[in-house]
Amino acid sequence: MSQLNIQRYLDQAQPEQFVPAWLSNQTTIHFPTPAESCYQVSLASGLEDTRDAQRLRHDIFRLEYGAVFSSHNDGLDQDEFDAYCDHLIVRHVPCGHVVGTYRVLLPQQARRIGRYYSQGEFFMTRIERQIPGLVELGRSCVHPDHRNGAVIMLLWAAIARYMQHYGCTHLIGCASVSMRDGGALAASLWDQFQNGALIDPVLEAFPKHPLPLAEIERAESVELPPLIRGYLKLGAQICSAPNWDPDFNTADFLMLLDLGKMNPRYARHFGLS
Repeated sequence: MSQLNIQRYLDQAQPEQFVPAWLSNQTTIHFPTPAESCYQVSLASGLEDTRDAQRLRHDIFRLEYGAVFSSHNDGLDQDEFDAYCDHLIVRHVPCGHVVGTYRVLLPQQARRIGRYYSQGEFFMTRIERQIPGLVELGRSCVHPDHRNGAVIMLLWAAIARYMQHYGCTHLIGCASVSMRDGGALAASLWDQFQNGALIDPVLEAFPKHPLPLAEIERAESVELPPLIRGYLKLGAQICSAPNWDPDFNTADFLMLLDLGKMNPRYARHFGLS
């Protein structure tokens, strides 16, 4: 298990405390998959599943964003939050490979580790005061050969069921835009978001390492990245100007989704109404 035996098995977790499925080897939620689908979605239920998700993350973030990883990472994207998270994975049944993943941090787990991942990038005091039970999504990625919509829809259906299982209503997370263009796309997106996608100021967050937006030339053409476009279709809102993450070479937008205000079409599709 390593990493000091995963914090001594999450500090010798008591039976009543939440332990991620991949550490406990007990998958408590089962997610239905259409019979005709060539994909299967589940929670990682052991170290091998989790390593497969971390390997996919590493490959996607390194190749597409130019993320810089430690030379000793063995081809895996890992951080201290992984041990406290559940990991949703989608496997392509014919080949058995993990082709999509999300990690999920419940509020009680954020309290155990001391913060949300997003708090490393944003001042979130206003959001925390208003919404104490945030669930954080992170490390979203889908293999480029499987970006046909089916994988991300399976992941989101699983997220909806997961939220229902734990009685949670609000999701937060960072959506990343590559900085390989010097920030032109991120700055242009911010200009667009100010015309309707921004959240109420009472829930506004503030980047700890803001992009110097006034100094960045805008992109000639602007196309929403698929992940951000998907979030906005669901009904999510932008909470903050973009934060620069030098390790992953991205500009990150903080996004918040209230499941009670989800686009009705998707709420029905995910069984939330």
